[in-house]
Amino acid sequence: MKIIAVDDEQLALQNLVTMLRRVEAAAEIVSFSDSQEVLSYLAENQADIAFLDIEMGELNGIALAVKCKELCSTINIIFVTGYSQYMQTAFQLHVSGYLMKPVREKDLREELDNLRFPLPHIPEHRVRIQTFGNFEVFVDGKPLDFPRAKSKECLAYLIDRRGARISVSELASVLWEDRPCDGTAQNNVHQVIFTLMKALKEAGIQNIINKSRRTIGVNISEIDCDYYAAISGDLTQLNVFAGEYMTNYSWAEFTLGNLVEQKTNRK
Repeated sequence: MKIIAVDDEQLALQNLVTMLRRVEAAAEIVSFSDSQEVLSYLAENQADIAFLDIEMGELNGIALAVKCKELCSTINIIFVTGYSQYMQTAFQLHVSGYLMKPVREKDLREELDNLRFPLPHIPEHRVRIQTFGNFEVFVDGKPLDFPRAKSKECLAYLIDRRGARISVSELASVLWEDRPCDGTAQNNVHQVIFTLMKALKEAGIQNIINKSRRTIGVNISEIDCDYYAAISGDLTQLNVFAGEYMTNYSWAEFTLGNLVEQKTNRK
């Protein structure tokens, strides 16, 4: 995510940039105090969001917004101003937002969560996990094949548990819920785990699993997952959720209920 911030008052600009860095720590933020410098920058670079003051020197924020949109048609313009009289003009430009000074971090977060042109979710890791709908695993954009259905289900359950360390007996009760959790079931689990780890190692992604002799869990820091993104506040991913979660597996119904409730509460 690339954000530009524009204000001809240095102190106001510094305060805005400081808040943006706290609210969106991973974003690249470029600040300007001169409108012409903004246009020179956008002539060579793209930006996702522009926070613009309105009353500025030679080229005010309204005129600057028009020129920004000419250079970058999908840029999200958010005005940050101490004046309310420009609001109607601003929204005639189909801007993303209009914030009154003094701005709070809460206000910035709400604007970033409700952009006119939502930003696509860009995977940060080699492994992308799809849980909305059927459960699928993608490595470098390609689906991962599992030699056994139970190995795939085992990984799905670990994903659902979001990094919690799971015992062999718990996995046995989940993967073979209609059978007693005896020595045979536990031996079956060990075989499933062996097959799963072999498939992950062959794909070069064995680091997504934390495994000890008695427990196993997923390393959530090594994957991109639609479910994790949605429950962390990513509205784009939450909006992708259409009422289906790991439809392959009956044990996923509890998490499904939580997702439905979370999406309902956001409306």
